[in-house]
Order: sequence, then C-alpha cells, then structure tokens
Amino acid sequence: MRLYTGMQWQLPVLTQGGRHMDVIHQPVQGEKKMPQPKVKLVVTGDDFGYCERRNQGIVDCFRAGAISNVSLLVNADSAKHAAELAKRHHIPIGLHANLSEGLPVSQELKGSTLLNKDGFFHGKMGFREVLQSGQLKMSEVEVELRAQVNHFCELVGHMPYHMDGHQHVHVLPEVREVFAQVLSDFGITYTRVPIEPGLKFCTFLPSHLRDFNTQVEKDALESIEVFHRHGIRWPDVYLGLSIMGKNMSVPNLKRALGFALEASLDDDVTSPKILTQSDDAVTDSYRPVTAELMVHPGYSSQPHQGGCGEGPDDFSQSADRLHELNTLRDPSVLHYYRQQGIHLCAFKDF
Repeated sequence: MRLYTGMQWQLPVLTQGGRHMDVIHQPVQGEKKMPQPKVKLVVTGDDFGYCERRNQGIVDCFRAGAISNVSLLVNADSAKHAAELAKRHHIPIGLHANLSEGLPVSQELKGSTLLNKDGFFHGKMGFREVLQSGQLKMSEVEVELRAQVNHFCELVGHMPYHMDGHQHVHVLPEVREVFAQVLSDFGITYTRVPIEPGLKFCTFLPSHLRDFNTQVEKDALESIEVFHRHGIRWPDVYLGLSIMGKNMSVPNLKRALGFALEASLDDDVTSPKILTQSDDAVTDSYRPVTAELMVHPGYSSQPHQGGCGEGPDDFSQSADRLHELNTLRDPSVLHYYRQQGIHLCAFKDF
C-alpha cells in the first residue's frame, strides 16, 4: 500500500525484526499526484455514551462517513455500550470530561464541593455559579478528572486520543489549570479551544445562547496561555457553537466551514502548529488547515432512559439530535467535503 506524502510516494517496507523503513518512490512523468486537502477536519460526535439510542445514532453517522471522531462521557448510563461499539467499528475516541452533569466517577467525593445535596454535579450553570462564588475546591476537580481518565482506560483499553470538557467546563477559570496539568501528566496531547470565527455575526442565535457563547469564547481565549505552557495542542480552527441542534443546516454548515477554508495560518493566533502524519514531506509553504467541528448527532432519547444519573435532558429528548444526524449525512454535505478538498480525520491522525 502506498502512502502519499504530498511530495513523494512513500512505500512502507518491513525489515528484519519487523521494523518499518520508508522507501521513497519519486513520481515518474505522467504519474498522477493525489491532490493535497485544503482542510483536515475532525468531526467530533460529543456525548457518546449518553444512551443507547444516542450511541447508535453516532455509530450510524460514523459509518455514513459524516463524523470521524467521538468524545465519550464515562459517567453516562451507556458508556460501556459506547466503548464496545467504538471497538467494534474502530471509531477514534477521546474523553468528554464531565464536571457538570450527573454523578461523579470518583468514589472519594462524598460531601464534595463539586456536588449538590443530592450527590449530583451542580449542572451547566450551577457549576459556574459555585466556581464564581469561590467555593469549588480545585483538589476535588483534579481527583474527578483523574478518575475519569482512568475509567476511560478501563472501558476503552487505551488512553484518550484527546480530551475536552462537557459544556466547555475545561476552559473555565481555575479549572483550566487543573485540566491542563492532568492532560500533561497523562500524556494526552490534544484538546478543544472553542473560539469560533464569525460567531459574533450569528445574530440568528437567541440572546441567551449568544451570551453563553460569548463567555465561552472569552474563557477559551484566556485558556490559550495555560494550554501552551503545558504543551497541549488543538486544531487551527474550531466550529460548532453556531450550528447546534435546529441551527444546523446545510447552508449554515457551509458558512461555518468557509472560515476553515479561508483560514490563513500566517494570521493564526490561537493554535500551535499541528503536523499530521502525512505532512512530514510537505514544504513550509503549504500545509492543510486543521479544524474541529463539534456536533451532537443521535436518535432522540426516550424518557427516563439515558443521561448521567439524573435521566436525559430536554435537548437529548428533542428532535434536534436526529436533525443533526440527518443534516451531517446529507449527500450534499459529503459532496461538499470532496468538492472543497476537506478531508475528514481524527485527533489520532495528528
């Protein structure tokens, strides 16, 4: 099997002892070169493990070529089922660290500041309120994050290829320092920095979402120095805040992806350089833009089935998940990827 590096054909050859050597074949006159992709796009299906219907929808989306990566909630009801599906279908998988919804993984957090009086996490906005009040103990955050990484390894059989935060908790003040240290300690190289180009022009979003997204971007921007300091990397472009649920459409996807297609690495101020495995022979004058598209496809959760210990939320039971699934695997979207030179890949390919 020949691998195209962008400049040459590369033939992987086994030597004695089973080690690989790369034999270079210079293209002969008239031999057609494969075009370099403009964008290497990781399409990540979040909330894998939430319920079996969500899991099946994500798998169907992956098998249709519409997503290329998943992020696992290890404290979710169907996390084990999700891990088994990932193994069966060879789906690249990372950890969706959860500090805001459901039950903790760690058994050491009884009476923790991370939990409410019923023993559950404080919720999407409740977590932020407790953090802002100064009552959240970062030592307990660290204990839970480490427990989730270890549980991921138990379920999946290897370290996460990447790690991000459910409801973007990983970029919050103080939490980001602990998060970065945990990634560094476990050798997890990649994360998500949710700063979406053009988001401020998305006036079609309701005001409460615009306010939340603005704060997420502010937190993410302030996380960059922390992640840099710990040697953590992320794609050049992030997309997803403006195209969740009913806001996802083929035109809206194309609008968002347009920012990745237009991205100039010379102007990039957020991401350290990422070279993918096939880029080592590419000249300094060109390399594809790397991007992550965050999505939430799936089949709608049934009442009282799924979640992270408290049952499924409204978003999971709505038609929005199925809407995302159908939009992502729309033939016109898949054709657009091919037409525009957008190549789907996973964090493990970086």
